[in-house]
Amino acid sequence: MGIFKNAFGTSVAFLAVIAISGCTMAPKYTRPASPVSVQWPAGAAYSETKTAASAPAIQDIPWRKFFTDERLQKIIETALNNNRDLRVAALNVERARALYGIARAELLPTVSAIGSVNNSLVPADLSTTGSAITATQYSVNLGILSWEIDFFGRIRSLKDQALEQYLATEDARRSAKISLVSSVAQAYLSLAADRDNIKLATSTLETQKTYYYLIRKRYEAGIASELDLRQAQSQVDAAKVDVARYMQLTAQDENALSLLIGSSLPSEFLPADLNSVNPPKDISPGLSSELLLRRPDILAAEHQLKAANANIGAARAAFFPNISLTTTVGTTSAELSGLFKAGQGTWSFAPQIIMPIFDARTWSAYDVTKVEKEVSVAQYEKAIQTAFREVSDALAVKGTLNQQIAAQQSLVEAVAETYRLSNARYTKGIDSYLGVLDAQRSLYGAQQGLIVLRLARLVNQVTLYMALGGGE
Repeated sequence: MGIFKNAFGTSVAFLAVIAISGCTMAPKYTRPASPVSVQWPAGAAYSETKTAASAPAIQDIPWRKFFTDERLQKIIETALNNNRDLRVAALNVERARALYGIARAELLPTVSAIGSVNNSLVPADLSTTGSAITATQYSVNLGILSWEIDFFGRIRSLKDQALEQYLATEDARRSAKISLVSSVAQAYLSLAADRDNIKLATSTLETQKTYYYLIRKRYEAGIASELDLRQAQSQVDAAKVDVARYMQLTAQDENALSLLIGSSLPSEFLPADLNSVNPPKDISPGLSSELLLRRPDILAAEHQLKAANANIGAARAAFFPNISLTTTVGTTSAELSGLFKAGQGTWSFAPQIIMPIFDARTWSAYDVTKVEKEVSVAQYEKAIQTAFREVSDALAVKGTLNQQIAAQQSLVEAVAETYRLSNARYTKGIDSYLGVLDAQRSLYGAQQGLIVLRLARLVNQVTLYMALGGGE
């Protein structure tokens, strides 16, 4: 009995080593060539981006160093701890890890202990004694029940597929984290810009009220016309509408931030305006677009491609014999007390080979895996193309925004001087109030445009950081 047990254990260990180190029929994986240019786009729109060549590379800047505003850092940290979408992404990683553990365990045999009692009645005409006999059999066995020996790599390919899907899920979680960091920063900056707009609209309202009261006095004195009075009143009402609208937008911005961070937003974390926000650090896209291959969403797409490649190996292995083993060793006795006495040992060894001869489903399944791989290749290439466009768009904005802001600032100053001169000419009775009205509208619109451009510059820095794969 001891010799058999040693032989049984040695055989099982040997077969396990063979199965685990077996071959795989998956095709050799080769990363598809990048479908975009190695260099970033060049031209007049990208001229200013060259000045940032000395800026640190994206992989050297974690989000805590990229965002220099302390209040924004605290809000992002809160969001990373509380956001439900990110929590779901993390749980998906745990689920994928568990599924990979299941697929990996399929390579190893499952050893089970089985205890049984079997009672049977033998009729008299079949009994050797000529009378009916009730037979009782007790048994205890330890063995392997139907273990597939992975000679052709089917289980190994499925295990590799599960591993790649797990890694893809992990990269998807990283991508979700980057997206969350970017969304929080953009919502924070939008809130700062809308608070700037409230200040501008409130200041404009106070100015319009002052001019309205002045014109009303002139009207009461017979110096100004009723048309001037009504035009001044319309400007006051328009400014009131803008104040209310920006108050609404500010409240909605705060609600959006609260949703992103997963809790109520402390008032001390809120920005007063754009001037109170410390801008993010300047970053460089580097010289080559190969940096995009490190983006989490592109890595996830490549892991899905590798998973599809491994699945082909499992489909190929289905054309070859399936070898399984059932073996047990134990003891059997007619009496419970005799189970573990000498001479009661039993064993069984039942290998099985199933050779597929004809099954049309196997060929169709193989064709499906090849098509799925081509789909994964297309999705991987599309992910790279999308990332390249996102970075290129951000670089185009980065290369032109400073010029736009400088021009807009000059426009604000010019229109402000026009407004001052128009008001002076109206006060002296040289021009009508219509000139003042036009200058007021132009100045207000130019000031709003400047806020929009300043916000766009900050948001574009965040967008470029995200598009290059930053955020860890």
